[in-house]
Amino acid sequence: MTAGVTWDNLRDECDALDDEATLLTPLSGTQFTITSVQDPRIVIRFRDSGDSQPLQREQFETLFRRVEDAADGFDLDRLPPDADPYAAVLTLHPRFEIDEQDGVIRATDEPSSSQRIRASDDSTAMDERAEPDRPVYADLLLLIDTMERHDVDDLDALETPALVNLYTLLSDVQRGTDDLRKEVADLLLDRVHHDQPVHAQFGSVQRTSREYRSLKDDEDVLATLEDAGIDRERVTTVDSSKVDEALEVTELAPDDVYEIDDREYVRKAEVDEERKETRLQGLKDQLASADDPEADELRDEIEALEDRIEELTEFSSGQKFHTPSGGDT
Repeated sequence: MTAGVTWDNLRDECDALDDEATLLTPLSGTQFTITSVQDPRIVIRFRDSGDSQPLQREQFETLFRRVEDAADGFDLDRLPPDADPYAAVLTLHPRFEIDEQDGVIRATDEPSSSQRIRASDDSTAMDERAEPDRPVYADLLLLIDTMERHDVDDLDALETPALVNLYTLLSDVQRGTDDLRKEVADLLLDRVHHDQPVHAQFGSVQRTSREYRSLKDDEDVLATLEDAGIDRERVTTVDSSKVDEALEVTELAPDDVYEIDDREYVRKAEVDEERKETRLQGLKDQLASADDPEADELRDEIEALEDRIEELTEFSSGQKFHTPSGGDT
């Protein structure tokens, strides 16, 4: 089947959708609707942001060929982020389907399912929406609430208890985000290849390497260097751990052999987890019961924060297979 015939069939399938039909992108999980079907393009609108994006015919035809030429399916990770909706729309055509388990989109001879969200699926997904089971999520909510109740643009004006609260929450958030960042980085190591930057909505990552060295056994190193004509005195240095052992059996003071520079700093001594939990629950109860524009805005901000946390733990990647398209109509 030619690309032109496939395009005409895809347009027919899009025309047959009702106005509220929602599709889900396979990589980022973004929901969108189709607002216009034209000969040169299909225009979509993202549900969360309300932004529109034209999906160009020539780019669909490129994707048709890539999928049909791939015997085992076209790897979704090869899609750039802005091409994610193309794959979702393509599944409306009965000859194309997405295999989420293998992470590919492939051509098929049998009618297949699409990325369209059914009404029942959508309501079920909303009913099952839950907070991330991560301590950092609660700490972030508390930090946002604290920053909104105090003028953090003028820290000098804050009273000491407010500064203590801020420092404690910032410390907890830093620890939690560091742990989460490490988990995400470990996953990305399995998915990102050298010299292939992976782009997403908020930035990009690239696999790299760093060399770490540790000396072999001391005697082996010294013997090897001596064989090469290097005197061991040139490479031996004072070992601080051995100096400390020597100080314990002599009357020397540490400042006899050390340059000592005392520096003061603040560290978190303890965290009142019970008080944090009480405040967090009170904040959630207040939001749930409040019925005013400001509460609605804060609820929206918290939902946006949830979405951002979810996006940061997701993965989408690829390389562009098309040139930048024209503007929306």
